[in-house]
Amino acid sequence: MRFNIFSRRAPPLTQNPVTYEGAPAVVLTAEQALRRSVLSCLLWETEFYEGGVTIADRIESLAGEVEVQVLADLAVEARERFKLRHAPLILLVALSRRKAGALTAQTIERVIQRADELSEFLVLYWRGGKRPLAKQVKLGLGRALAKFDAYQLAKYDREGPVRLRDVLFLTHPKPKDEAQAALWKQLAERGLPSPDTWEVALSGGADKKATFERLLAENRLGYLALLRNLRNMDQAGVDPEAVKAAILARRGAERVLPFRYVAAARAAPRFEPWLDQALTETVLESPVPDGRTIVLVDVSGSMDWQLSQRSDLKRIDAAAALASIVPGDVRVFTFSNGVVEVPPRRGMAGVDAVIRSQPHGGTELGKAVAHVNRLPHERLIVVTDEQSSDPVPDPVAARAYMINVASAKNGVGYGRWTHIDGFSESVLRFIAEHEAQV
Repeated sequence: MRFNIFSRRAPPLTQNPVTYEGAPAVVLTAEQALRRSVLSCLLWETEFYEGGVTIADRIESLAGEVEVQVLADLAVEARERFKLRHAPLILLVALSRRKAGALTAQTIERVIQRADELSEFLVLYWRGGKRPLAKQVKLGLGRALAKFDAYQLAKYDREGPVRLRDVLFLTHPKPKDEAQAALWKQLAERGLPSPDTWEVALSGGADKKATFERLLAENRLGYLALLRNLRNMDQAGVDPEAVKAAILARRGAERVLPFRYVAAARAAPRFEPWLDQALTETVLESPVPDGRTIVLVDVSGSMDWQLSQRSDLKRIDAAAALASIVPGDVRVFTFSNGVVEVPPRRGMAGVDAVIRSQPHGGTELGKAVAHVNRLPHERLIVVTDEQSSDPVPDPVAARAYMINVASAKNGVGYGRWTHIDGFSESVLRFIAEHEAQV
Protein backbone atom coordinates (compact mmCIF):
# COMPACT_ATOMS: atom_id res chain seq x y z
CA MET A 1 0.00 0.00 0.00
CA ARG A 2 1.19 3.51 -0.80
CA PHE A 3 0.11 6.79 0.78
CA ASN A 4 2.33 9.42 -0.87
CA ILE A 5 0.28 9.60 -4.08
CA PHE A 6 -0.98 12.74 -5.74
CA SER A 7 -3.63 13.45 -8.36
CA ARG A 8 -2.37 13.57 -11.91
CA ARG A 9 -4.82 16.24 -13.05
CA ALA A 10 -7.08 18.69 -11.26
CA PRO A 11 -10.75 18.52 -12.23
CA PRO A 12 -12.06 21.29 -14.45
CA LEU A 13 -13.42 24.32 -12.61
CA THR A 14 -17.17 24.41 -13.27
CA GLN A 15 -20.42 24.55 -11.33
CA ASN A 16 -21.86 21.59 -13.26
CA PRO A 17 -20.29 18.12 -13.08
CA VAL A 18 -18.06 17.27 -16.02
CA THR A 19 -15.63 14.52 -16.84
CA TYR A 20 -11.90 15.16 -16.68
CA GLU A 21 -11.99 15.54 -20.48
CA GLY A 22 -14.75 18.14 -20.30
CA ALA A 23 -17.96 16.37 -21.34
CA PRO A 24 -21.11 16.95 -19.27
CA ALA A 25 -21.38 14.35 -16.53
CA VAL A 26 -24.27 13.22 -14.35
CA VAL A 27 -25.04 14.18 -10.77
CA LEU A 28 -24.82 10.92 -8.81
CA THR A 29 -26.39 9.70 -5.61
CA ALA A 30 -24.00 8.75 -2.82
CA GLU A 31 -24.62 5.06 -3.55
CA GLN A 32 -23.92 5.47 -7.28
CA ALA A 33 -20.77 7.44 -6.57
CA LEU A 34 -19.57 4.84 -4.06
CA ARG A 35 -20.14 1.92 -6.44
CA ARG A 36 -18.34 3.86 -9.16
CA SER A 37 -15.30 4.43 -6.95
CA VAL A 38 -15.15 0.90 -5.52
CA LEU A 39 -15.92 -1.74 -8.14
CA SER A 40 -12.95 -1.15 -10.42
CA CYS A 41 -10.60 0.08 -7.73
CA LEU A 42 -7.28 -1.54 -6.89
CA LEU A 43 -6.86 0.29 -3.59
CA TRP A 44 -4.08 2.92 -3.35
CA GLU A 45 -3.19 2.52 -7.01
CA THR A 46 -2.98 5.71 -9.04
CA GLU A 47 -5.15 5.93 -12.14
CA PHE A 48 -4.70 8.21 -15.15
CA TYR A 49 -6.90 11.00 -13.83
CA GLU A 50 -6.77 10.54 -10.06
CA GLY A 51 -4.32 9.46 -7.37
CA GLY A 52 -4.84 6.44 -5.19
CA VAL A 53 -5.25 8.50 -2.02
CA THR A 54 -7.88 10.70 -3.70
CA ILE A 55 -9.92 7.63 -4.60
CA ALA A 56 -9.51 6.02 -1.17
CA ASP A 57 -10.49 9.23 0.64
CA ARG A 58 -13.59 9.55 -1.54
CA ILE A 59 -14.56 5.95 -0.78
CA GLU A 60 -14.24 6.58 2.95
CA SER A 61 -16.27 9.78 2.72
CA LEU A 62 -19.06 8.28 0.60
CA ALA A 63 -19.21 5.19 2.82
CA GLY A 64 -20.43 7.45 5.61
CA GLU A 65 -23.32 8.73 3.50
CA VAL A 66 -25.07 5.49 2.50
CA GLU A 67 -27.25 3.16 4.54
CA VAL A 68 -25.31 0.54 6.49
CA GLN A 69 -27.02 -2.33 4.63
CA VAL A 70 -26.01 -0.79 1.30
CA LEU A 71 -22.44 -0.50 2.57
CA ALA A 72 -22.36 -4.11 3.78
CA ASP A 73 -23.90 -5.44 0.55
CA LEU A 74 -21.36 -3.54 -1.56
CA ALA A 75 -18.45 -4.96 0.45
CA VAL A 76 -19.76 -8.49 -0.17
CA GLU A 77 -20.38 -7.81 -3.86
CA ALA A 78 -16.93 -6.31 -4.37
CA ARG A 79 -15.27 -9.36 -2.81
CA GLU A 80 -17.44 -12.20 -4.08
CA ARG A 81 -18.60 -11.06 -7.53
CA PHE A 82 -15.88 -8.66 -8.56
CA LYS A 83 -12.95 -10.51 -6.95
CA LEU A 84 -11.44 -7.41 -5.36
CA ARG A 85 -9.39 -7.82 -2.18
CA HIS A 86 -8.44 -4.47 -0.67
CA ALA A 87 -11.32 -2.20 -1.68
CA PRO A 88 -13.82 -4.39 0.27
CA LEU A 89 -11.60 -4.10 3.36
CA ILE A 90 -11.79 -0.31 3.39
CA LEU A 91 -15.59 -0.67 3.24
CA LEU A 92 -15.45 -3.00 6.25
CA VAL A 93 -13.47 -0.39 8.17
CA ALA A 94 -16.08 2.23 7.26
CA LEU A 95 -18.86 -0.14 8.35
CA SER A 96 -17.14 -0.68 11.70
CA ARG A 97 -17.47 3.06 12.38
CA ARG A 98 -21.24 2.98 11.87
CA LYS A 99 -23.90 1.81 14.30
CA ALA A 100 -24.57 -1.38 12.36
CA GLY A 101 -24.78 -3.86 15.23
CA ALA A 102 -24.43 -7.54 14.34
CA LEU A 103 -24.29 -6.65 10.63
CA THR A 104 -20.69 -5.55 11.13
CA ALA A 105 -19.53 -8.93 12.46
CA GLN A 106 -21.54 -10.84 9.85
CA THR A 107 -20.08 -8.83 6.99
CA ILE A 108 -16.49 -9.04 8.23
CA GLU A 109 -16.80 -12.82 8.57
CA ARG A 110 -18.17 -13.17 5.04
CA VAL A 111 -15.90 -10.71 3.21
CA ILE A 112 -12.60 -11.94 4.68
CA GLN A 113 -11.81 -14.98 2.53
CA ARG A 114 -8.02 -15.18 2.76
CA ALA A 115 -6.12 -15.39 6.02
CA ASP A 116 -3.86 -12.40 5.28
CA GLU A 117 -6.95 -10.20 4.91
CA LEU A 118 -7.31 -10.40 8.70
CA SER A 119 -4.07 -8.52 9.26
CA GLU A 120 -4.61 -6.24 6.25
CA PHE A 121 -7.97 -5.22 7.69
CA LEU A 122 -6.33 -4.23 10.96
CA VAL A 123 -3.66 -2.19 9.17
CA LEU A 124 -6.47 -0.22 7.52
CA TYR A 125 -8.45 -0.05 10.79
CA TRP A 126 -5.48 1.59 12.51
CA ARG A 127 -4.46 3.78 9.58
CA GLY A 128 -5.33 6.96 11.48
CA GLY A 129 -3.80 5.71 14.73
CA LYS A 130 -4.31 2.72 17.00
CA ARG A 131 -7.69 2.42 18.68
CA PRO A 132 -9.53 -0.33 20.55
CA LEU A 133 -11.38 -2.91 18.51
CA ALA A 134 -15.15 -2.56 18.67
CA LYS A 135 -17.03 -5.59 19.99
CA GLN A 136 -18.55 -6.46 16.60
CA VAL A 137 -15.15 -6.12 14.93
CA LYS A 138 -13.68 -8.61 17.39
CA LEU A 139 -16.54 -11.02 16.78
CA GLY A 140 -16.25 -10.75 13.01
CA LEU A 141 -12.47 -11.19 12.96
CA GLY A 142 -12.68 -14.11 15.37
CA ARG A 143 -15.27 -15.90 13.24
CA ALA A 144 -13.25 -15.22 10.10
CA LEU A 145 -10.10 -16.58 11.75
CA ALA A 146 -11.97 -19.79 12.53
CA LYS A 147 -12.51 -20.43 8.80
CA PHE A 148 -8.83 -21.08 8.07
CA ASP A 149 -6.94 -24.34 8.45
CA ALA A 150 -3.27 -24.89 9.28
CA TYR A 151 -2.15 -24.62 5.65
CA GLN A 152 -3.96 -21.33 5.07
CA LEU A 153 -2.74 -19.79 8.32
CA ALA A 154 0.86 -20.83 7.72
CA LYS A 155 0.81 -19.66 4.10
CA TYR A 156 -0.43 -16.17 4.91
CA ASP A 157 1.20 -15.52 8.29
CA ARG A 158 3.60 -12.95 6.88
CA GLU A 159 6.01 -10.53 8.46
CA GLY A 160 4.51 -7.09 8.94
CA PRO A 161 3.13 -4.63 11.49
CA VAL A 162 0.25 -7.02 12.24
CA ARG A 163 0.69 -10.80 12.39
CA LEU A 164 -2.06 -13.41 12.50
CA ARG A 165 -1.15 -14.23 16.09
CA ASP A 166 -1.98 -10.59 16.91
CA VAL A 167 -5.47 -11.14 15.50
CA LEU A 168 -5.81 -14.21 17.73
CA PHE A 169 -4.70 -12.31 20.86
CA LEU A 170 -6.94 -9.33 20.12
CA THR A 171 -10.13 -11.27 19.39
CA HIS A 172 -9.92 -14.24 21.83
CA PRO A 173 -12.12 -16.52 19.70
CA LYS A 174 -13.43 -19.77 21.18
CA PRO A 175 -12.13 -22.86 19.33
CA LYS A 176 -14.78 -25.24 18.06
CA ASP A 177 -12.86 -28.37 19.11
CA GLU A 178 -9.55 -29.62 20.48
CA ALA A 179 -7.96 -29.73 17.03
CA GLN A 180 -8.65 -26.03 16.47
CA ALA A 181 -7.43 -25.20 19.97
CA ALA A 182 -4.15 -27.00 19.20
CA LEU A 183 -3.87 -25.17 15.87
CA TRP A 184 -4.34 -21.78 17.50
CA LYS A 185 -1.79 -22.70 20.16
CA GLN A 186 0.72 -23.34 17.36
CA LEU A 187 -0.18 -19.99 15.81
CA ALA A 188 0.28 -18.19 19.11
CA GLU A 189 3.65 -19.85 19.71
CA ARG A 190 4.85 -19.31 16.12
CA GLY A 191 4.94 -23.07 15.70
CA LEU A 192 2.90 -23.60 12.55
CA PRO A 193 4.54 -26.08 10.17
CA SER A 194 5.82 -24.58 6.92
CA PRO A 195 3.14 -24.76 4.22
CA ASP A 196 3.69 -26.87 1.14
CA THR A 197 3.84 -24.02 -1.37
CA TRP A 198 6.08 -23.39 -4.33
CA GLU A 199 7.57 -20.34 -2.57
CA VAL A 200 8.58 -22.35 0.49
CA ALA A 201 9.92 -25.25 -1.52
CA LEU A 202 12.01 -23.13 -3.87
CA SER A 203 13.33 -20.86 -1.13
CA GLY A 204 14.48 -24.04 0.63
CA GLY A 205 16.53 -25.06 -2.38
CA ALA A 206 14.20 -27.66 -3.90
CA ASP A 207 14.50 -28.45 -7.58
CA LYS A 208 12.23 -26.07 -9.49
CA LYS A 209 11.09 -28.56 -12.13
CA ALA A 210 10.38 -31.34 -9.64
CA THR A 211 8.58 -28.94 -7.28
CA PHE A 212 6.19 -27.58 -9.87
CA GLU A 213 5.47 -31.01 -11.35
CA ARG A 214 4.68 -32.42 -7.91
CA LEU A 215 2.37 -29.52 -7.02
CA LEU A 216 0.61 -29.82 -10.37
CA ALA A 217 0.12 -33.56 -9.93
CA GLU A 218 -1.28 -33.05 -6.43
CA ASN A 219 -3.52 -30.11 -7.47
CA ARG A 220 -1.75 -27.96 -4.88
CA LEU A 221 -1.07 -24.97 -7.09
CA GLY A 222 -3.80 -22.32 -7.11
CA TYR A 223 -5.01 -21.13 -10.50
CA LEU A 224 -3.70 -17.59 -10.12
CA ALA A 225 -0.35 -18.97 -8.92
CA LEU A 226 -0.35 -21.24 -11.96
CA LEU A 227 -0.87 -18.32 -14.35
CA ARG A 228 1.75 -16.20 -12.63
CA ASN A 229 4.35 -18.97 -12.75
CA LEU A 230 4.02 -20.13 -16.35
CA ARG A 231 7.27 -18.45 -17.36
CA ASN A 232 9.08 -20.02 -14.40
CA MET A 233 7.73 -23.45 -15.30
CA ASP A 234 8.65 -23.05 -18.95
CA GLN A 235 12.20 -22.03 -18.06
CA ALA A 236 12.51 -24.93 -15.62
CA GLY A 237 11.43 -27.47 -18.25
CA VAL A 238 8.23 -28.56 -16.53
CA ASP A 239 6.27 -31.16 -18.52
CA PRO A 240 4.14 -29.04 -20.91
CA GLU A 241 1.35 -31.63 -20.90
CA ALA A 242 1.01 -31.26 -17.14
CA VAL A 243 0.88 -27.48 -17.52
CA LYS A 244 -1.67 -27.74 -20.32
CA ALA A 245 -3.89 -30.01 -18.25
CA ALA A 246 -3.80 -27.61 -15.29
CA ILE A 247 -4.63 -24.59 -17.45
CA LEU A 248 -7.58 -26.31 -19.09
CA ALA A 249 -8.87 -27.79 -15.84
CA ARG A 250 -9.48 -24.23 -14.59
CA ARG A 251 -9.62 -25.28 -10.94
CA GLY A 252 -10.11 -22.02 -9.04
CA ALA A 253 -10.60 -19.99 -12.24
CA GLU A 254 -13.75 -18.44 -10.79
CA ARG A 255 -11.50 -16.13 -8.74
CA VAL A 256 -9.31 -15.07 -11.66
CA LEU A 257 -10.08 -11.87 -13.56
CA PRO A 258 -10.12 -12.15 -17.37
CA PHE A 259 -7.10 -9.91 -17.90
CA ARG A 260 -4.94 -12.35 -15.92
CA TYR A 261 -5.00 -14.68 -18.94
CA VAL A 262 -3.64 -11.84 -21.08
CA ALA A 263 -0.78 -11.26 -18.65
CA ALA A 264 0.03 -14.97 -18.55
CA ALA A 265 0.08 -15.26 -22.35
CA ARG A 266 2.45 -12.32 -22.64
CA ALA A 267 4.78 -13.75 -20.01
CA ALA A 268 4.75 -17.28 -21.49
CA PRO A 269 3.72 -17.17 -25.17
CA ARG A 270 4.30 -20.90 -25.50
CA PHE A 271 1.16 -21.57 -23.49
CA GLU A 272 -1.07 -19.03 -25.25
CA PRO A 273 -3.18 -21.59 -27.19
CA TRP A 274 -4.30 -23.22 -23.95
CA LEU A 275 -4.71 -19.91 -22.14
CA ASP A 276 -6.83 -18.75 -25.06
CA GLN A 277 -8.99 -21.86 -24.75
CA ALA A 278 -9.36 -21.34 -21.00
CA LEU A 279 -10.29 -17.67 -21.44
CA THR A 280 -12.91 -18.44 -24.07
CA GLU A 281 -14.47 -21.02 -21.75
CA THR A 282 -16.05 -18.03 -20.01
CA VAL A 283 -17.99 -17.37 -23.23
CA LEU A 284 -19.42 -20.88 -23.17
CA GLU A 285 -20.46 -20.44 -19.54
CA SER A 286 -22.57 -17.38 -20.39
CA PRO A 287 -26.07 -17.56 -21.83
CA VAL A 288 -26.20 -16.39 -25.46
CA PRO A 289 -28.27 -13.20 -25.75
CA ASP A 290 -30.82 -12.77 -28.49
CA GLY A 291 -30.28 -10.30 -31.31
CA ARG A 292 -27.16 -8.41 -32.37
CA THR A 293 -24.81 -6.84 -29.82
CA ILE A 294 -22.50 -3.94 -30.61
CA VAL A 295 -19.49 -3.69 -28.32
CA LEU A 296 -17.73 -0.31 -28.24
CA VAL A 297 -14.32 -0.30 -26.55
CA ASP A 298 -12.40 2.76 -25.35
CA VAL A 299 -8.80 2.74 -26.65
CA SER A 300 -8.00 6.37 -25.76
CA GLY A 301 -4.73 7.39 -24.14
CA SER A 302 -6.11 7.26 -20.60
CA MET A 303 -6.83 3.55 -21.05
CA ASP A 304 -3.09 2.95 -21.47
CA TRP A 305 -2.56 3.65 -17.76
CA GLN A 306 -1.26 0.72 -15.71
CA LEU A 307 -3.67 -1.19 -13.50
CA SER A 308 -1.15 -1.10 -10.66
CA GLN A 309 2.36 0.12 -9.99
CA ARG A 310 3.84 -3.38 -10.22
CA SER A 311 1.81 -4.52 -13.22
CA ASP A 312 2.56 -4.14 -16.91
CA LEU A 313 -1.16 -4.60 -17.63
CA LYS A 314 -3.30 -1.60 -18.47
CA ARG A 315 -6.96 -0.59 -18.31
CA ILE A 316 -7.14 -1.25 -22.04
CA ASP A 317 -6.12 -4.88 -21.40
CA ALA A 318 -8.99 -5.29 -18.94
CA ALA A 319 -11.43 -3.66 -21.36
CA ALA A 320 -10.25 -5.68 -24.37
CA ALA A 321 -10.42 -8.93 -22.39
CA LEU A 322 -14.05 -8.22 -21.50
CA ALA A 323 -14.88 -7.41 -25.11
CA SER A 324 -13.30 -10.67 -26.25
CA ILE A 325 -15.68 -12.83 -24.21
CA VAL A 326 -19.04 -11.25 -25.06
CA PRO A 327 -21.17 -14.14 -26.42
CA GLY A 328 -23.61 -14.21 -29.32
CA ASP A 329 -23.89 -12.23 -32.56
CA VAL A 330 -21.39 -9.43 -31.97
CA ARG A 331 -19.91 -6.48 -33.86
CA VAL A 332 -16.92 -4.84 -32.16
CA PHE A 333 -15.80 -1.22 -32.57
CA THR A 334 -13.11 0.82 -30.86
CA PHE A 335 -13.02 4.55 -30.33
CA SER A 336 -10.44 7.21 -29.62
CA ASN A 337 -10.35 10.17 -32.03
CA GLY A 338 -12.01 7.91 -34.60
CA VAL A 339 -14.32 4.90 -34.69
CA VAL A 340 -12.94 1.64 -36.12
CA GLU A 341 -14.64 -1.73 -36.56
CA VAL A 342 -12.51 -4.74 -35.65
CA PRO A 343 -13.12 -8.46 -36.27
CA PRO A 344 -15.29 -9.92 -33.45
CA ARG A 345 -12.66 -12.47 -32.44
CA ARG A 346 -12.77 -14.39 -29.19
CA GLY A 347 -10.02 -14.67 -26.61
CA MET A 348 -6.46 -13.49 -27.23
CA ALA A 349 -7.07 -12.71 -30.90
CA GLY A 350 -9.91 -10.42 -29.89
CA VAL A 351 -7.73 -8.68 -27.29
CA ASP A 352 -5.02 -8.03 -29.88
CA ALA A 353 -7.54 -6.80 -32.47
CA VAL A 354 -8.92 -4.21 -30.06
CA ILE A 355 -5.57 -2.93 -28.78
CA ARG A 356 -4.02 -2.61 -32.25
CA SER A 357 -7.09 -1.16 -33.96
CA GLN A 358 -6.05 2.52 -33.98
CA PRO A 359 -3.78 5.11 -32.29
CA HIS A 360 -4.59 5.64 -28.59
CA GLY A 361 -5.34 9.36 -28.51
CA GLY A 362 -8.44 11.37 -27.63
CA THR A 363 -11.70 10.29 -26.00
CA GLU A 364 -14.52 11.11 -28.41
CA LEU A 365 -17.10 8.80 -26.91
CA GLY A 366 -20.01 10.97 -28.00
CA LYS A 367 -19.04 10.71 -31.67
CA ALA A 368 -18.59 6.96 -31.33
CA VAL A 369 -22.03 6.43 -29.79
CA ALA A 370 -23.61 8.58 -32.50
CA HIS A 371 -21.85 6.42 -35.11
CA VAL A 372 -23.08 3.06 -33.80
CA ASN A 373 -26.55 4.46 -33.11
CA ARG A 374 -27.01 4.49 -36.90
CA LEU A 375 -26.32 0.75 -37.19
CA PRO A 376 -28.88 -2.02 -36.65
CA HIS A 377 -28.52 -3.68 -33.24
CA GLU A 378 -30.57 -4.77 -30.24
CA ARG A 379 -27.93 -4.21 -27.58
CA LEU A 380 -25.05 -1.79 -27.04
CA ILE A 381 -22.22 -2.46 -24.59
CA VAL A 382 -19.63 0.29 -24.05
CA VAL A 383 -16.44 -0.54 -22.11
CA THR A 384 -14.68 2.66 -21.04
CA ASP A 385 -13.37 4.88 -18.26
CA GLU A 386 -16.20 7.30 -19.19
CA GLN A 387 -13.99 10.38 -19.51
CA SER A 388 -15.43 11.71 -22.75
CA SER A 389 -14.31 14.94 -24.37
CA ASP A 390 -17.65 15.45 -26.16
CA PRO A 391 -21.27 15.17 -25.03
CA VAL A 392 -22.58 11.61 -25.16
CA PRO A 393 -25.98 11.12 -26.81
CA ASP A 394 -28.59 8.71 -25.52
CA PRO A 395 -28.43 5.22 -27.02
CA VAL A 396 -31.10 4.16 -29.50
CA ALA A 397 -31.02 0.52 -28.38
CA ALA A 398 -33.47 -0.33 -25.63
CA ARG A 399 -30.75 -2.41 -23.97
CA ALA A 400 -27.67 -0.22 -23.56
CA TYR A 401 -24.92 -0.74 -21.00
CA MET A 402 -22.05 1.49 -19.96
CA ILE A 403 -19.35 -0.64 -18.30
CA ASN A 404 -16.98 1.60 -16.37
CA VAL A 405 -13.49 0.15 -15.75
CA ALA A 406 -11.99 3.03 -13.74
CA SER A 407 -12.74 4.90 -10.52
CA ALA A 408 -12.76 8.56 -11.67
CA LYS A 409 -15.22 10.74 -9.77
CA ASN A 410 -17.58 11.69 -12.62
CA GLY A 411 -18.95 9.73 -15.55
CA VAL A 412 -21.40 9.95 -18.42
CA GLY A 413 -23.08 6.53 -18.54
CA TYR A 414 -26.25 7.09 -16.55
CA GLY A 415 -29.78 8.19 -17.49
CA ARG A 416 -30.96 5.89 -20.32
CA TRP A 417 -27.86 3.75 -19.92
CA THR A 418 -27.74 0.79 -17.57
CA HIS A 419 -24.56 1.65 -15.71
CA ILE A 420 -22.21 -1.10 -14.52
CA ASP A 421 -18.86 -0.73 -12.74
CA GLY A 422 -16.03 -3.27 -12.75
CA PHE A 423 -13.77 -5.36 -14.99
CA SER A 424 -14.74 -8.83 -13.80
CA GLU A 425 -16.69 -11.09 -16.16
CA SER A 426 -19.45 -10.63 -13.55
CA VAL A 427 -20.45 -7.51 -15.46
CA LEU A 428 -21.40 -9.71 -18.41
CA ARG A 429 -23.29 -12.11 -16.15
CA PHE A 430 -25.14 -9.11 -14.75
CA ILE A 431 -26.31 -8.19 -18.25
CA ALA A 432 -27.70 -11.69 -18.79
CA GLU A 433 -29.42 -11.69 -15.40
CA HIS A 434 -30.78 -8.20 -15.94
CA GLU A 435 -32.32 -9.07 -19.30
CA ALA A 436 -33.78 -12.31 -17.98
CA GLN A 437 -35.76 -10.29 -15.42
CA VAL A 438 -37.05 -7.65 -17.83
